[in-house]
Amino acid sequence: MSAGDERPTRRPNGATDVEGHETRNEGTTLPTLPGGLHAHAKSRTLWGDALRRLRKNRLAIVGLIWITVVLLMAVTADLWVPPTFGDPLAVNTTPGANLQPPSLEHPFGTDKLGRDVFSRVVYGARVSLTVGVLAVSISLAIGLLLGALSGYYGGFIDSLVMRSADVFFAFPYILFAIALIAVLGPSYRNVFIAIGILGWPSIARVFRSSILSVKETEYVDAARAMGASDLRIMFRHIMPNAIAPIIVYGTMSIGGAIITEAALSFLGMGVQPPTPSWGLMLSDAKSLMFGAPWLTIWPGFAILTTVLAFVLMGDGLRDALDVKMKD
Repeated sequence: MSAGDERPTRRPNGATDVEGHETRNEGTTLPTLPGGLHAHAKSRTLWGDALRRLRKNRLAIVGLIWITVVLLMAVTADLWVPPTFGDPLAVNTTPGANLQPPSLEHPFGTDKLGRDVFSRVVYGARVSLTVGVLAVSISLAIGLLLGALSGYYGGFIDSLVMRSADVFFAFPYILFAIALIAVLGPSYRNVFIAIGILGWPSIARVFRSSILSVKETEYVDAARAMGASDLRIMFRHIMPNAIAPIIVYGTMSIGGAIITEAALSFLGMGVQPPTPSWGLMLSDAKSLMFGAPWLTIWPGFAILTTVLAFVLMGDGLRDALDVKMKD
């Protein structure tokens, strides 16, 4: 047999093995790599790699656990507040019930109206999380739509959207929110509407930049050459590859919306009494900061830890979704 007339070597198990050729084993065809290694049967996806990296980020996992705890407490608030704590909305007229320090009967103490602080912090989580999620949802709906139109079509639409965003950026955020709520009227509903309307420019700009980096790729050109409609190209080919930065930004924005709601409630322009809100609780306790410090410690701690948890979670998602990072 000549050197150039190499033939596969038959093995007892029926496999055919020649370096650089395929190895067949029980009907499965796997490429043989140099050194006798075989390629993995399952390809690793972007989201699978992201989940794997996210699980390795301890701070992000801690943030996710705390967000889950706060969410469960907000949804099941009635189970966490026993009847002995009293109604968190009603004034307690029992003599000596007001401004009690933390004790076994009232773990977080009572406020100046005799209401249990623990129950108000728990019920206040409902307001803060609801405002944060709904406000960011409104911002995402507006920002994704305008950012997609701006980045994909460009030209006059791009200039119109970006100049409109510049107008929103020209005003201080809190002052703009106060002015908008002054027009709409201070209420629980108008708080997340105002925050949502004012939050779209940043999302639109982030999404526009993502679309600009994706729309000129080969697979988008191929879909356009095959006659795919703009709607199909946008939702089938561009959106899935441009949405990762928005997931990160949206997660972090929930923490920012919670802080904004707390600031507006502190200024009297947000949630109105007797509805419990962390910012409103801080506003009521500002004159008693030294005489009854527990009135500011617990709602402040709730705001701090919840916002920090969303920031840590968003930071972990940013690292997990970064395709340049390798395990």
